[in-house]
Amino acid sequence: MNKTIGILVLWALAFFSCKTAPKKETDKIGIARQYYQALDRSDGPAMEKLLADSLFTQEGDYRQTFSRAAYREWVKWDAVFEPRYEILQIAQESEGVVAKISKGDKRIFFLHKAPIVTQQVIRFDGNKISGVETIDYIGFNESTFLDNRGKLLRWIEEHHPELNGFLYDQTESGGMNYLKAIELYQDNN
Repeated sequence: MNKTIGILVLWALAFFSCKTAPKKETDKIGIARQYYQALDRSDGPAMEKLLADSLFTQEGDYRQTFSRAAYREWVKWDAVFEPRYEILQIAQESEGVVAKISKGDKRIFFLHKAPIVTQQVIRFDGNKISGVETIDYIGFNESTFLDNRGKLLRWIEEHHPELNGFLYDQTESGGMNYLKAIELYQDNN
């Protein structure tokens, strides 16, 4: 009788441990969804709870590492432009969660005239996000983006040089200067 109970207990443990393995994948997809939802709402405090002690972002060879507090400041910069993030596809893969993301905001619509669609890999340290790597630009017209950015920079240099530097200042005040530059340009062109 004890032997039968022991076998049933072992069988139940094996059965339930097999059942919980896919949950870890689903949890990472859930964490990635929460990340994009927090970006969409520009919710820095919600974002911070999802991140490891540091976070890297990478696009091609350009890699930037943020502390949680520094990333929250970047979220404030991003919020100035009233972003809309949309998950078009999401899946768990061996390297992390792979997501196809559409992002549009006032800055992007001025520079690109349409949302930018990227393929990103969310990397994890345990159940915390440690990196976001953009591995492909699926919907991105580089010539339109660069042409419009060049026009804006030249016009600001000539008409409002006090705003120079807005392009690289990824703080909330830098974002406000960027938006002001766009609005001044649009009002006069």
